[in-house]
Amino acid sequence: MKNSPTASTRLINFLGSMNLAISLLVVLAIASIIGTVLKQNQPYTDYQIKFGSFWFDLFQSLGLYDVYSAVWFLGILAFLVISIATCVGRNTPGILRELRHFRENVQEKSLRAMKHQFTLPVSMAATEAQTLAQRILASQGFKTRQKAAEDHMVVAGMKGGANHWGYWLTHLGIIVICLGGLMDSRLPLMIGEWQGALKPETRNMPASEVPSVSQLPTSSFSYRGSVDIPEGGSANVIFLPVRDGYFVQHLPFDVEVKDFRVEHYSTGMPKSFESDLVIRDKDLPKPMEATIAVNHPLIYKGVAIYQANFGDGGSRVNLRLHPFNNQYAAQDVEGNIFKDYKLTSSNQQYKLELTDFRLFNINDMEEPDGTTKKTNLGPSVSFKLRDATGQAMEYQNYMNPVSIKGQIYYISGVRSTPAEPFRYLHIPVDPKGGMERFMRFLSNMQDQELVKKSALETTRDSMQQAAVKSPDVENQVVESMVRLTTLFAAQGSDGVMQEITERFPEDKRESASEAFMKVLNASLRSIYQETLKQEGVTGEATDADLAFFDDSLLAIDKISAYGSPWFVQLTNFKHIEASGLQITRSPGKDVVYFGSVMLIIGVFLLFYVAHRRIWVWIKPLENDQSEIVLAGSTNRNLPEFEHYFKRLQETFRQAMVHEVKHVSSTGSD
Repeated sequence: MKNSPTASTRLINFLGSMNLAISLLVVLAIASIIGTVLKQNQPYTDYQIKFGSFWFDLFQSLGLYDVYSAVWFLGILAFLVISIATCVGRNTPGILRELRHFRENVQEKSLRAMKHQFTLPVSMAATEAQTLAQRILASQGFKTRQKAAEDHMVVAGMKGGANHWGYWLTHLGIIVICLGGLMDSRLPLMIGEWQGALKPETRNMPASEVPSVSQLPTSSFSYRGSVDIPEGGSANVIFLPVRDGYFVQHLPFDVEVKDFRVEHYSTGMPKSFESDLVIRDKDLPKPMEATIAVNHPLIYKGVAIYQANFGDGGSRVNLRLHPFNNQYAAQDVEGNIFKDYKLTSSNQQYKLELTDFRLFNINDMEEPDGTTKKTNLGPSVSFKLRDATGQAMEYQNYMNPVSIKGQIYYISGVRSTPAEPFRYLHIPVDPKGGMERFMRFLSNMQDQELVKKSALETTRDSMQQAAVKSPDVENQVVESMVRLTTLFAAQGSDGVMQEITERFPEDKRESASEAFMKVLNASLRSIYQETLKQEGVTGEATDADLAFFDDSLLAIDKISAYGSPWFVQLTNFKHIEASGLQITRSPGKDVVYFGSVMLIIGVFLLFYVAHRRIWVWIKPLENDQSEIVLAGSTNRNLPEFEHYFKRLQETFRQAMVHEVKHVSSTGSD
């Protein structure tokens, strides 16, 4: 009765099982696919916008935003190393025995029972047959070993032992690759966090102000981070993204971007970009200069500097702030991207946060014939306007007027959160190419004296044409026109509809709305005519003037939801570009490459080199005659071996044909 295996034996069998290794490899493959499809180490706000709160929290709990540094991924990687190492350790003694033993003690009965065997009587002594068999096998590349017994002789041949080297190289190659991956992982950072020695910084602040607990020394074993350096600027740190924060990694040298160049297609899309770098290091006799481009990095002291992207480097912009309300003043601001500026008004303060500048903006624009075409809309500035309570709206304003279906507008996009798409305000361009007419029209709508004067003139003209003389009616109409105009200028059509809803029952709102809109339209047209007179335009309004009037009303209707007391117009700029560099130190990379070479060689040996054995059993007969039993086996590619064994049979026949008197094949071919 067999004894049941011990717990340690069962554990070793489990760790060294092929099923476990394959399962771990499948999980790692799936995780690698996720890490490839899902862009890693992005700001958490980007993931929240893309997936929503539910999926964001789920993916965060699974560590999918940094798969290769997740605890479960590193655990599986370590477990796979242990499993493969156990498998190799358990099977290596048997493989070594297999390579050392030629099995020359094989029995004749066993040889005759093999699938590939052949019997050949020969007219030569057993010793001569043994010598000839050994010579034939040696010519076929077999290592041989002989055994002589009283009633028989055996020549055992073996070749293709490198097949077992394939087993070792394949398994050890996977172990080496995993170890290389662990070398370049963030395991040291994770251990430092667990010990409390390191803590990621989550606040947006200059690198010089980041506390020491969030800074990493130049002696760090491996790292992968990025930094944006403007033209003429330099840096000796990079930022390593970690979950919702970052670490500041110090570099053993300074990197200066001497010049940055980018080429664009005719559409404005970037074609190629490169940076001229200057490396300053105390170990260098003089600064080292080099040019990097995409897929052409600079490697210095084991640190690779890649050209990753480009962006704004703090461009200087000139802005003109046009007020939407008469209580605010027009302002001119000269500033730099990534800086904040305080704006003052009559009753509250705002902070202007300049976030980005783009020289090119490629958008799909609808042509007059209804087709869409990619068009470069030119420069734009992005900013946030934050009020005294801390609430902010995000804007993207284009510098150049944009033609939409034949009409020309100044365009401003606005949204309250990054998760929302931009909503656009279209301010019509006047005949002089600016927005002065629109702003004057809007200002006149808020001038109580001018509105009352225009309303009075319009009312008297209408009453005179209708032959109505009633001071009370006149006062009521004028009062309505002034109130509706003021309400529309401040709150748009929503404010007018709210007024109707509050003042009239539901069954009378439709008729009241029609009457109110007629009164409002008459007042607005009167104010617009006055605006044209202020410009020196006389006579009847042209079709272009009327189209401008309609577009202005549409724009004014949206101002109440725009969220800014000003329209911020980009008037001039000096573009400063920044080179986005990815800087890595990955000593495990060479280890992974070495492991990959081992794996490739091992797979080749496993699949293309077969371990073959050939036995020649020689039995002496009377009158210096002998009988040869030829048998063989292989561990793979049986169809090919069958053809090979037939050729080997023929070789033995031809080698002994001058001595053969009678050939009888009793085995299967």
